[in-house]
Amino acid sequence: MELFDLSGRVAVITGGNGGLGLGMARGLVKAGANVAIWARNTEKNARALLELRSIGTAEVKTFVCDVTEEAQIEDAMGATLRAFGRVDACFANAGVPGAGTAVPDMTLEGWDAVMSVNARGPALTYKHVTRHMVERAANGDGGGKLIATSSGQSIMGVNRSSDYAASKAAVNGLTRGAAFELARYGITANALLFGYYETDITAAADPKFAKWMENRIPLRRAGDHAGMEGLAVFWASSHSDYITGQCLPVDGGLSIS
Repeated sequence: MELFDLSGRVAVITGGNGGLGLGMARGLVKAGANVAIWARNTEKNARALLELRSIGTAEVKTFVCDVTEEAQIEDAMGATLRAFGRVDACFANAGVPGAGTAVPDMTLEGWDAVMSVNARGPALTYKHVTRHMVERAANGDGGGKLIATSSGQSIMGVNRSSDYAASKAAVNGLTRGAAFELARYGITANALLFGYYETDITAAADPKFAKWMENRIPLRRAGDHAGMEGLAVFWASSHSDYITGQCLPVDGGLSIS
């Protein structure tokens, strides 16, 4: 058996039809894991499905799911279990950028829009995924991996991004709480605090922000999507079993600069 063989395991990736989530999915499929992508854009889902099915023999399915709607999360979980029978790892990756406003200009609508996807979305996703994992544990099949996409902004300040930073800080708190509570079932929870990667979110940002980031990053470059593949495989594998409750920067050294 290869060191990181995930054959027979099943991973859910919210927002897995593009950006960092699709990079994660590529690695998991290459390692043999079956993958369920939960995302709301049907066209992007279809493109991701074609690509992922072309790079491995593992089974891949996509399910339309808006993580701000609990009924859709519940439906996606049910469909995933009908398709695969189990979920071993959940990557809570779906996210949106902040409204880009300064603190004095924030609006209730803008704040709630960011929080509903970035903070409430992972919480509700974990709610339904862990119900299944806990039930499995009660039947002698414990274990499970919860991996959240957080951000370095959760631990550092950036202009006009307080809503986004707060939403990701909530993800960090969710991670620590879930890790402590669910350890008795063999379930681990960790968050990855990504730095500057080229995604739909960063593409919408002020170009000056990208330049400022690259100048501040010790490695002097944006993160590479190819690196997401091995990262996802490690966190979904048994080799990360003794790591839980951690909020790990993945940022080229940005958080220490």
